[in-house]
Amino acid sequence: MASSEGRVLSVNVGRPRTFEFNGRQVRSAIWKSPVVGRVAARGVNLEGDDQADRKAHGGVDKAIYAYAIEDLRWWESELGRSLPVGQFGENLTTEGIEVNGALVGERWEVGTTLLEVAEPRVPCWRLGVRMDDMGFVRRFTEALRPGAYLRILSEGSVAAGEEIRVVGRPNQGLSVRDVFRIYSRDRQEAGRLLAVPGMSESWKAWAQALLRRAGSGTTPAPDPGCC
Repeated sequence: MASSEGRVLSVNVGRPRTFEFNGRQVRSAIWKSPVVGRVAARGVNLEGDDQADRKAHGGVDKAIYAYAIEDLRWWESELGRSLPVGQFGENLTTEGIEVNGALVGERWEVGTTLLEVAEPRVPCWRLGVRMDDMGFVRRFTEALRPGAYLRILSEGSVAAGEEIRVVGRPNQGLSVRDVFRIYSRDRQEAGRLLAVPGMSESWKAWAQALLRRAGSGTTPAPDPGCC
């Protein structure tokens, strides 16, 4: 039975822009702005949204990024300043649903789309640029409030104000926060990722390489992808 557990507070999109960083020209689409009306969700993006480097930041497993307004408000308290929706580069600013507590493989019906919780966001230097604080990446990691990347299982459209209905949830598994915690501080638990249905291939490869490295001391673990 589907259950309504939250709603979309804002839908945010953005195109890549060029800026200077450490003396060189780089590109990022971390700047997102709210849009009015229905927005198509198809392929690996929302309409009007894009990534500058899809190998690192986009693709099927990172089609849509959700971040909760409750977490954004927590950051406002921590930082002592107001933050607009879209500040963290999120496509969906949610309200009333525990995004970080969502299980990998959990399915959400939003508007006319069917989305699946895929993985946590791993922050990189671009988030530091967005926050005008290069030390913020460390703070974001320590807070264990990563937000969730979503796959588009059924294309459709979404709009601000629509319900988020949980229509499927694994009986057991790991939450988005669990995966991020394992990545950032409890890597001895990496093997748990391999048994989770719906875990992306990049995260499985990271866990497998980490286990091999632990056994031989010679194999580096690839990064599962950032931002």
